[in-house]
Amino acid sequence: MAKSCPTCGKGTIMTGRYSNRVRATKFNPTGVTRKYPNLQWAPLSDGSRIKICTKCMKVGKHLAIKFV
Repeated sequence: MAKSCPTCGKGTIMTGRYSNRVRATKFNPTGVTRKYPNLQWAPLSDGSRIKICTKCMKVGKHLAIKFV
């Protein structure tokens, strides 16, 4: 399963170039890190469940998903 939300498409992002300390002293640059969305299991109306991000869960998008 991909690490992205199937309802809104939120996926991973690359963050963190330099810290404020590095900008001040030009010493010990940090690398780039990958941040993942907060995916949680949410129940669907038909009894199954799906992994969606917590923002979609708060809005209630998992309740509106209909499978044909």
